[in-house]
Amino acid sequence: MATDYDAPRRESEDMAEDSLEELKARRNDAQSGVVDEDEGAIAENFELPGADLSGEEMTVKVLPKQADEFTCASCFLVHHRSRLAETKNGQFICRDCAA
Repeated sequence: MATDYDAPRRESEDMAEDSLEELKARRNDAQSGVVDEDEGAIAENFELPGADLSGEEMTVKVLPKQADEFTCASCFLVHHRSRLAETKNGQFICRDCAA
């Protein structure tokens, strides 16, 4: 709950006299459900499907297949050797495709 440190302090006697209804009303007044947000700024963060991204550039470093990796013959993804499930006719199959 936010506290206004610039507001004058109330005496403890006054606080003891507050009824439960007054405290609830004060809490509801202090907490408003309305948030001021700039809708334009929010909309800038979303990409619409089919948006033209031809002017965008991505920089990704591509590494060659390492010695401890294999290419699955079913899904054609490169996996670590720990993901190897079986070998069929000399072709490697990952755990996801073997299931």
